[in-house]
Order: sequence, then structure tokens, then C-alpha cells
Amino acid sequence: METLTLKGLCFHAFHGYFEEERRNGNDFEVDLTFSADFRKAGGSDKLSDTIDYQEAVAAVKSVMDGSSVKLIETLAKRIGDRLFESFPSVKELKVVVKKLHPQLDVKTAYSKICMTWQR
Repeated sequence: METLTLKGLCFHAFHGYFEEERRNGNDFEVDLTFSADFRKAGGSDKLSDTIDYQEAVAAVKSVMDGSSVKLIETLAKRIGDRLFESFPSVKELKVVVKKLHPQLDVKTAYSKICMTWQR
């Protein structure tokens, strides 16, 4: 089984535990790793035999631009559920959501959640 990764998808979105975060927004990064049999695409050179990046990004964007949530865990689950349903050939999906510079009393690069779906 092979993997295909989309790394560092950047979004400014209005999610966070604190009201100020949901009002002003935060910067987020999303990484996606799809595990499937990609050899067919390697031989056919057809987009229909692999993951359409635009379709995957549109699914993530719809969650990030959607209704405000408090937790990055909620974002990761919504993204993963949507992608896993959209791409039935995927055997395993890993979704990483990073909230850049979370509101803490110390300088912090990011907080991160990683979730995995398997068939």
C-alpha cells in the first residue's frame, strides 16, 4: 500500500475555545495522508485512479469555513469523516490539524491533533 500526502494546507478560520478566537480567527494548518493502492494511477496516469487534490482541499475548506467549533479535535473528526466517505478506495486516512500560536501564557508554535481512519 502506498501513501499520498498533502501537507501544510493553510487556513484562517474562526474556531477556538475562547470567544475572542471565534470572533477574530486563528491560523491553522492541515496535513492529510491517504493510504491506498496508487499503483493503478501510476500506470494509467488518470486522475480518476488517485486522489483529486482539488476535491480533497474543497472538503477540508468546507469544514474550516463552516460553523465555528471550540476544539481542533472536532475539526479533525469532521474533516476525516468527510474525506473517508468521499474517497472509498482509501484504506487508511490520517488527518493532522495544527492551531498555530494558540492562546497560552507561554510562546507556543502550535497545538496539534492527529486522527486516523481505517477500513
